[in-house]
Amino acid sequence: MMNHRPILLASRSPRRSQLLREAGFSFSVIGGDVPENFPEEMPVEQVAEHLAQRKALASRNHISDREIVLAADSVVILEGVIYNKPADYDDAFRMIRKLSGKQHTVITGVCMLAKEKTVSFSGISRVWIAELSDEEIDYYIRTCQPFDKAGAYGVQEWIGLCKITKIDGTYANVMGLPVDLVYQALQEF
Repeated sequence: MMNHRPILLASRSPRRSQLLREAGFSFSVIGGDVPENFPEEMPVEQVAEHLAQRKALASRNHISDREIVLAADSVVILEGVIYNKPADYDDAFRMIRKLSGKQHTVITGVCMLAKEKTVSFSGISRVWIAELSDEEIDYYIRTCQPFDKAGAYGVQEWIGLCKITKIDGTYANVMGLPVDLVYQALQEF
């Protein structure tokens, strides 16, 4: 029921692979590094889908007639500003301090590309994080090393378990892939 066609995941994210495996999908991981830059004037709500499309298009020449490339990118948005992956400890601390005690938005853009068509969409979740002390932020960064995560946190880690008080949208989207929307799109392929 899940795979009528081979899926090529154009992402090295262990969380995206985990979500697809747990949902019962079979897939292969492909892809190289695609720069995660975007036009400055682009509305922040469109960035994740734009980056997912770039990642899918970078894999276009590697697919056969039946294969579907699945690419995704997540962004964390607070007050109109995108918080990408932190560069180092100080950057992670700054990001988490900004998110502390506030509601932010996680948008995961998805692009599915096959020889015959391309489909793009985004999952949107609103996330509330309780106030964090400096000691809690330090503990989280040192324990979980969130340097490969947009917004410097993972919903599946300590912050998600102990400090996220509400999610409006899906947990999987916050973790890195709106699996419900991916499943629906694959059914329509």
